[in-house]
Amino acid sequence: MKLLIPTLLSAACAFSSMESMAAADLILHGGKVYTAEPGQSLQQAVAVENGRILAVGSDAQILKLKQAGTQVIDLHGKVLMPGFIDSHTHLVKGGLQMLQANLNNEDMPITELESKLRQWRDDGRARRGKFLYIGGIPTQYWDRIDELQQRFNQGEWAKQPILLAGGDYHTGWANQALLDLAGVDVAKVKSLQGEEQATIGHAADGTPNGFLVDAGLYPVQALLPLPTNDELVDALKGAQRYYHELGITAWMEPLANENPGGDIHNDSVGVLPAYKALSQSGELTAHVAALLMADSKATPADLDELDKVRQQFQGVNNLTLPGIKIFADGVAEMPAQSAAMLEPYSNSKKSGELLIDPKHFGELVSAADARGWLVHIHAIGDRAVRESLNGIEQARKDRHSGIPHSITHLEVVNPKDYPRFKQLDVIASMQLFWAAADEMSVDLLKPYVSAATFKTLYPAHSLLKNGATIAGASDWPITTPDPWKAIYQALERVGPKGVLNAGEEVDRMTMFQAYTLNAARTLRLEDSIGSLKPGKQADLILLDRDVFKVKPEALRDTQVLKTWFAGREVYSRP
Repeated sequence: MKLLIPTLLSAACAFSSMESMAAADLILHGGKVYTAEPGQSLQQAVAVENGRILAVGSDAQILKLKQAGTQVIDLHGKVLMPGFIDSHTHLVKGGLQMLQANLNNEDMPITELESKLRQWRDDGRARRGKFLYIGGIPTQYWDRIDELQQRFNQGEWAKQPILLAGGDYHTGWANQALLDLAGVDVAKVKSLQGEEQATIGHAADGTPNGFLVDAGLYPVQALLPLPTNDELVDALKGAQRYYHELGITAWMEPLANENPGGDIHNDSVGVLPAYKALSQSGELTAHVAALLMADSKATPADLDELDKVRQQFQGVNNLTLPGIKIFADGVAEMPAQSAAMLEPYSNSKKSGELLIDPKHFGELVSAADARGWLVHIHAIGDRAVRESLNGIEQARKDRHSGIPHSITHLEVVNPKDYPRFKQLDVIASMQLFWAAADEMSVDLLKPYVSAATFKTLYPAHSLLKNGATIAGASDWPITTPDPWKAIYQALERVGPKGVLNAGEEVDRMTMFQAYTLNAARTLRLEDSIGSLKPGKQADLILLDRDVFKVKPEALRDTQVLKTWFAGREVYSRP
């Protein structure tokens, strides 16, 4: 793609009539303007009127729209882009994590963890009623369960219920005091069937060791008191500030009926009241596409209950509810290994747990599609990805709705399924910050899958080559929401243990598109945001470096100087 600044014929024609019709209230000129419009090269200037893009073009063209009251900003050659969009983030949960006890996936000795727990117990950050809770525990701790048992099941902790929640939000460890309260014992383990037994870690005789995965974790976690509405609003405000600092002006909240730290309860409707409260106060300065989680084995009739929730939040400014989120499986890394794989894990000889019913999943997707709802599916393992595609294929056979269904995470994808993303018009919502040769991929996954399977980890280039649409996503607070760190990782795929699957890298222009127009389509907002096109909302970010020319290493540290939402400045770097 040539980074030139042409005078486009279509733009010139538009200006001939525009000059007499409208005047800008904001003009940004003298920059490198990336519009994210397909096929359009860099421009110089943007005019904004009433929060929307009035025109994009050369300095000469745009400055003609200046009038007495127009605010004019000289960009001094800096890069201006559309606001970035995160197509998968748990924003309110991330905001809570900023306020509570959290390791942020930092590995440390158990003695240091114990010291932090004491500190956070005493200052209140770890207290959740009578429980102590620390989030963001790195999964490396699950190799030290014996140490955790010895440290936190005796002495001052013997009668104190403690939950250490994994940074992946799928795993955790509960001490004996908490297991007793939750009724997790030998009898409970022996009552589980097949793959379910892997959700509660246990010795050969069935004695639980405290390790919990997904269905084993959620009931224990649900014992802890939930945050109040005021706490959720405070968390949302802090998280929104953080996202504006990163240049993010829109996102998908994929579990909007979840009470963070608890279960799905459609009667209390999760984080949606916090978004509504912030919107009603005029403080929601971002576009939020909130999805309601449907049970993995839900039937078409179950969608009626979710629709009742949706109806409560229609017409809330800057909030849309375009569809549903479904879990197809869990996570792939040892010891959880709950991601559904086509080939069994070499150590357990099990294939993980497919949460959806492949015989009927297509009926659910098609029913949602018929309602005009998008379906966004969590799929980590290659079997989960395949069955997710099969479900969407059923909807495509039933009708050509054009609704942009999506699959997120896509850690392992079988090569036979690469072309199906384009064929079925399925968006690949990828967290490419994870595409690194690190402990997660090299130590906790590689030894337990085949060499051929390992080569399909985060196959961004292969999907792109086969025509897939890639959308940028973070899954914050599991990992950083910073798009620039993810963009760097997508280009280099380097980690502390080398390069992960060289050849699966993508270029920066692909990633810029992934975080703008492609992500907007994932949210079903491509007609109003995602590119700098006349008529769309003026969500803009100004950058501190020329992201088209700097080396990949410099991309990683890109800073946002200013963020505008609907033409109004919502962040300025000090």
